[in-house]
Amino acid sequence: MLFICGDIVMRILSKRQLKELVLYSPQHVARLEKAGEFPKRIQLGPNRVGWVEAEVLEWLQTRLDDR
Repeated sequence: MLFICGDIVMRILSKRQLKELVLYSPQHVARLEKAGEFPKRIQLGPNRVGWVEAEVLEWLQTRLDDR
């Protein structure tokens, strides 16, 4: 899903896309979010959430830099 605000384009990842990228279970992602160790989800609707792809990629890059 893409959001366009003026010159800014943000890609929003679904739960499925996030799981393919990060390889964590939804429960583990929720624990990390609660602990402030993972980018916060965005509530898109009553039954739909997503994550900003750039924030997740930055989080992954931090992990790569720390190894």
